[in-house]
Formats: sequence, structure tokens, C-alpha cells
Amino acid sequence: MINHTISAFARRMLAAAVLLMVAMPPALAQNHTLDGPRASGAVGERFDGFAEARDPSAADMVAKVNAERRVVYAQRAAADKVPVEAVGRIYAQEIIKSAPPKTWFRSEAGTWTQK
Repeated sequence: MINHTISAFARRMLAAAVLLMVAMPPALAQNHTLDGPRASGAVGERFDGFAEARDPSAADMVAKVNAERRVVYAQRAAADKVPVEAVGRIYAQEIIKSAPPKTWFRSEAGTWTQK
């Protein structure tokens, strides 16, 4: 029973990842708003698919972008019947790939590294 449950979960996660790769552009489109602040270091990206203000001047912008991301992640999670956190992590991988040079990334351990 446990192996079957894990296997079913793994299949759903793989299917969600494939669907996310195909359906990614609308959610990533708003990331261009952050290109300048990310390149300057005022905004960083986190492992969970959310942005983080590294400078207080970017806090309002980051809050708006994260609210938009939260909606997209929740919709995708509901459609694919997977946890919202899993969707955020998959999007985070795509955000890292598309982010401009000098973007800061925060790992799950809390350390910052720069692209």
C-alpha cells in the first residue's frame, strides 16, 4: 500500500512537472518586472518559487509579484492535484534559469548565492 501510494504520488508529481513546463509562460511573464531589481540585488529569488526583497525599497513590488505567483501556483496545484509547495519549487527552477545575471538565490538552508 505504501509503495503504491508513493508511486502514485511520484507519477502525479512527474505529470505536474511536465504540465508546468508546457504551461509556464504566463506565470513567468510577470518576472520581467523584477529583472532590474534582481540584477541590482534589491530582489532575490527563493527555492520555493517566491521572490524576496533584499532591500526594503523593493518590498511592495515583491509583495505584489508574490501575490500573483501565489494565485498561479494555487491554480496549477488544484488542476494537477499536487501540493502548492511542489508547484512553487518547480516554478523556482524555471525562474532560476530565466533570471538575469547577478540575481541572488536563497536556498532552502537560507544561504544566498549569486548567478
